[in-house]
Amino acid sequence: MGSGSSTTDFGLLVLRVCLGTSLFLKHGVEKITHFSHMAARFPDPVHIGAHASLVIALISDAICSLLVAVGLGTRVAAFIIVANLGVAFYFVHHLAFRTEHGELILIYMAGFLALIFTGAGNFSLDEKFWGRG
Repeated sequence: MGSGSSTTDFGLLVLRVCLGTSLFLKHGVEKITHFSHMAARFPDPVHIGAHASLVIALISDAICSLLVAVGLGTRVAAFIIVANLGVAFYFVHHLAFRTEHGELILIYMAGFLALIFTGAGNFSLDEKFWGRG
């Protein structure tokens, strides 16, 4: 078992589940259920095409958010989320912190960035499968 204290591991569990579930429910579900409708009008901030940009956002907001929530591939999944959110914050929201979306993006980024550094903790699938939560 990893070296974290049980209170720290429980805190990481709460952080992972809350952030991952929130991102999935708020942004991932809509990308899954409305993919074809969103593909035509989705922002293309790095000029790879609206469809490809939406696929990347779907991977981040739907798949990676759930991976973080269960603690599987947490550091990699959190990195993908932070990268996607960083692009959205810079190119789409133009660093507008004072907007509702800007503040939420920064909160998500801070939480997922923390998970990149800490890992998932002992109450995770990363710990169960690889012994490195």
